[in-house]
This record gives sequence, structure tokens and C-alpha cells, in this order.
Amino acid sequence: MSVTTWQVITMIIYFLVMIGIGVWAYKRTTDVDDYMLGGRQLNPLVAALSAGASDMSGWLLMGLPGALYVSGLVEFWIAIGLTVGAWLNWKFVAPRLRSYTEVSNNSITVPSFLDSRLRDSTHALRIVAGLIILFYFTFYVSSGMVAGGTFFEGAFGVDYRWGMVIVAAITLFYTLVGGFLAVSYTDVVQGLMMMIALILVPIVGMFYVGGFDDVLDTVRDVDPNLLSPIAGTTAVGLISAVAWGLGYFGQPHIIVRFMALRNPKEAVSARRIGIGWMLLAVFGALGTAFVGIAVYQHNDAELVNPEQVFIVLGQLLFHPMIAGFMLAAILAAIMSTVSSQLIVSSSALIEDVYMTFTNRKLDAKTGVMLSRIAVAGIAVLAGALAWTPNDTILGLVAFAWAGFGASFGPTILLALFWRKLTGFGALSGMAMGAVTVAVWGNIDGGIFNLYEIVPGFVVNLLVTIVISLVTYSPNAIIDREFDMAAELSKDWSNHKEYEKQMIEYRRNNPDGYEPRSATLRTEDGDEIELPK
Repeated sequence: MSVTTWQVITMIIYFLVMIGIGVWAYKRTTDVDDYMLGGRQLNPLVAALSAGASDMSGWLLMGLPGALYVSGLVEFWIAIGLTVGAWLNWKFVAPRLRSYTEVSNNSITVPSFLDSRLRDSTHALRIVAGLIILFYFTFYVSSGMVAGGTFFEGAFGVDYRWGMVIVAAITLFYTLVGGFLAVSYTDVVQGLMMMIALILVPIVGMFYVGGFDDVLDTVRDVDPNLLSPIAGTTAVGLISAVAWGLGYFGQPHIIVRFMALRNPKEAVSARRIGIGWMLLAVFGALGTAFVGIAVYQHNDAELVNPEQVFIVLGQLLFHPMIAGFMLAAILAAIMSTVSSQLIVSSSALIEDVYMTFTNRKLDAKTGVMLSRIAVAGIAVLAGALAWTPNDTILGLVAFAWAGFGASFGPTILLALFWRKLTGFGALSGMAMGAVTVAVWGNIDGGIFNLYEIVPGFVVNLLVTIVISLVTYSPNAIIDREFDMAAELSKDWSNHKEYEKQMIEYRRNNPDGYEPRSATLRTEDGDEIELPK
């Protein structure tokens, strides 16, 4: 069989596995909580790999190796910043967010949590947060579809639009029918594919060249500065690279995995798995880049597109079937991010915008149906934006990371760890963070070369703290929930008793805030009546 035939077979197998997981998840999705948050039943392995796969996208297998191939270790600072940021996110945010979102009205989205946590009777914060998520993720999903179409065009010579339709159709199918569970479990398969591919390519490549020392010697011969972590950089450039890690605290498609854990204590093992996966992946990307330099120097050849170093090494070093697996890993990276963004966008549209504007309570069947319609609608809109490739859409990915990080990051951290945060303070800080990113990102030169997430994050933090201090007034229920969330994030064993106490406390101390549902379903399937 030809090389292309082997690779097509690999793609078909990959697509069938994704569709199969979607059908499996469909049978386990009965209500909106299941569709949007998997019923809070993710185990640590699934949560960790799902968070990692939905985070990294094609950047991990194409963008990062390509940048390292061209510029060397100086480009690795972004990976360092991201790894540190991810570790801090799992360490501090994950357990507290898991406990707090259940304690505070069993919130299943980031905007609904902020709304409940701050008792925002106007619901302005929830609506604005939902619209921000919907706006940015529509373009994020579009950029993923562009990447998918470009991938098929470059790898198989398929027309860009047909490639985009194939990627969109498969991703839409398993996301639409299986919801959050399908997205999470397909992420596990996709995350493992990405990690295995990034381990195999540099290891086999080192044997091909002659060994680890030969790789380093060849890279040094090409340009000694490639092995320097500071050559050619500036203080602003270094800070900008590391500052990517700040974005983690505000990425809805990542932190929603924390909310879906079975309990807060499992964040510990999930953190170890997730950071272990991330370290293997980013060092695999580094090894791929350096092996690529050594291989092409060894063969006295020239690599036209450095971002394809992973692809060409896979085709050079492996049997066509394995090379097809390498191609599928790139597609997996793209699809895992698109599916995660689709499900979070759907949650924002239905749970945070539609239900808040209409003031409706949806039954299980209607809620799931509307969520599926939302997924399809967002995918169609994103596909329309991607129909004609536009570099500004792809460029928005970095801008959107900064936008989410500066808009939501400080707000989430303060909501979890600062009792005196107020709704008006959070709304003001979120708006100022978003505006700062938009303005800063469109000015060049001097200090404005600093990545816009840094000033956006700082402005949000300062504005939120100042306005919250001015507008703060004690609220007994907010204080009770804050203390309970802090306690349960450390010791989950008494959560049922705490939930009953909180419900009784709300009955005796009503604050006019209406609960999102009539009952609270515990992890054992029990239903506890919420206050009228």
C-alpha cells in the first residue's frame, strides 16, 4: 500500500474511535448538569489529561517545535511559564473551585459561580461574563477549524474547505451528542496520542542521528546560541514569555475540569498526572526541534517550513502507519481544543445568557436539547468565519488567551480567596482588564512590547480590590459559604452534612437569591431539597 493509503487508514481509525466515545457518552447524559459538567464525576486521570489536551492544541506539536527549531532554547520560556502556571492552577485553584462551585448554588459554569458567589441580584456580572466567553470562543473555535482545514490541505492535498468540514463534522458530532463526557474522554485519547508522539519522535530521532551527544554537538555546530536560554532576548521578552502562565487562572475551558472532579481531594493526584503529562509533552517538543536540526544538518537538507518539523520527522523515521498516527496526533490536538471550547460556549449561551435573560427553569430534556442546538449554532457560526482563511482569526488565539486571563484570572482568584470581593468590584475589574488588553495589544514599541496579559491582569486586580473595598458590606450567607468552601477544599468527608447545614441556614436566613434548581443531587445519587 502507498504511504497515503496507510495514513488514511490511520485517520479513519482515529475518527471511528472519537465517534464511538461520543455514542458511549450519549447514553450517560440525561440532564444539563451531565451535558455541561459530566455530573461532577471525572476521575483525576480524565480531568488531568482533558485539561492538558484542551489547553495545548496544535501549538504543542507545530508552533512550539517550530519556534525552538528556529530560535533555540530562548523560546522555551513560554513552556516554562505555562508549566508553572498550570501547576499553580491545579495546586491552589482546583480544590477550592471544586468545593466552592458546589457549595454556592451547585454552579456548573464560571459565570454562574461568580453570580452566586457574589449574590449579584442584577445578574449583570453573569451575563457579561457569559457574553465574553461566547465572543472569544466563537473566534477560538473558528481558528481551530482553520487549522484543521489547513492540516488536511497540507497533509493530504484535500481542498481546505473540505478538510475544515471533515474536522468540524467529526468534532461537532461527538460534542453535540455526548456533551462534556464525550469531550473529556476523547481528550484522554487525544492527550495520550500527543504525549506518545512527542516521546517517540525525539527518541527514535536520536538513534537515527547517533545519540544524545551527537544531537547536542550538531546543534552547537549549527549555532551555539540555540543552546542558550537568554541569547537574543530582552527583559521585556522574557517577562512576556513567562507571563503566559498567568492566563491559566482565567481560561474557562481549563478550569471547568476542576469543577467536574468527583471531589476536591482528587485535585492532588490530578495535578501530578497533569503536570507529568505536560513536562513530557513540552520536553518532547524541545527534543523534536533539536533532533530536527540534527537530522537536517546530518542529511545536508533544508526544512522549508520549521513548524512542520514534527510532521517531516514522523514521515522520515517511521513506517507509514506510525507516521499516520503522528498526523492523527496533530489533528487530535486541534480537535480536543475545539470540542472543549464548543461545550463551554454552549454552557455560556444557555446557562448564563438565555436562562438569565428569559428567567426560565429548564427541565432535563429541554435543557440538553437547547444545549445541543447551541453547540451546533456556534459551530456553524465559527465555520462561517473560517470558510475563508484569515490570519487575523489565527492571530486572535494569543490575544484571546490574554483576554481571558486578564478578564477572569484575577476575578476567579479573588472570588476563591478574598472574602470582601463584591459584584460591582468584579464587574469593574473584569471590564477594565479586557479593555487594557484590547488597547495595549494594539500599540507597539517600548514597554508596549510587553505581552498585554501582564498590564491587563494587574489593572483588573487593582481595580477590583479598590472598588470592592469601597462597596463591600457583610453578607452572612456569603461568609458562611466562603468558610464552608475553604473547609471542604481540605476535608471533603463531611460535605453531605455541610450541604444540609447550608440549606437549613439559607432557609432561616433568606437573602432573596433564587437557587438554580429545586434539588441538589449528591455524588451518591441522593436528592436534597433546596430552599423555596
